Amino acid sequence: MLKNFSPLAQFDVVSLFPIFLGNYELSLSNLSCTVIFILIINYIIWYKFYLGRLIPGVFQNFLEFIFMFIFRTVYQQTGKLGLIYFPFIFSLFIFILSLNLLSMIPFGFAVTSHLIWTLYFSLSICLGIFFLGILRHKINFFKLFVPEVPFVLYPMMILIEIFSYIIRSFSLAIRLSANIMAGHTLVHIIASSISMLSNIKQIIVIFPFILLLAIFVLELGVACLQAYIFITLVSMYLNDSLHLSNH
Repeated sequence: MLKNFSPLAQFDVVSLFPIFLGNYELSLSNLSCTVIFILIINYIIWYKFYLGRLIPGVFQNFLEFIFMFIFRTVYQQTGKLGLIYFPFIFSLFIFILSLNLLSMIPFGFAVTSHLIWTLYFSLSICLGIFFLGILRHKINFFKLFVPEVPFVLYPMMILIEIFSYIIRSFSLAIRLSANIMAGHTLVHIIASSISMLSNIKQIIVIFPFILLLAIFVLELGVACLQAYIFITLVSMYLNDSLHLSNH
């Protein structure tokens, strides 16, 4: 019973549909079901967007605004060479944003709060960007790790540059998961406090409820902001592999 009142219980991955194939378990968890649901919803939404009208409605105007906003972000960070990767970055933004917003719905599961999931995403993306830089610049790509410093500082500075490049993947993943987990935990704690206070006096509930509403609105902003920060940093890392001459 105590586990049900734990602020961290909402992040537990549980099996919803047990499936066993011999000695292998292929069960569908709340995490996998959430991801599948988001993929289906995104496909339906953007298929409707693809069949948009010449005179757009409110919903189409909103989607076009997001499209142009991310387009300008990618162009500012990567230039014309990076626009070929815009569909991937745009899809990444919509996917992460959808997961973040779905987790704000009651009984929604916060997929992006799990570090192993965000780390898988960030590692695969950063590794792909690294190989892109090698394919584009060959051996010259490794000049990225050789800063313009006195010769005597080369060994130390090269190690620092390599370490900072590797740590990108981890900082990208930790930033997203930590912010989502912290926000959801805070909302859970305040909501639990309001539930307990409501058994005492209803008038006391008003002030914590206003605080909860403010934090909930703030968490909605964080959910959108973290998706934007994620793709902005990915665009910046992509720029390093596309425009090596700028370093």
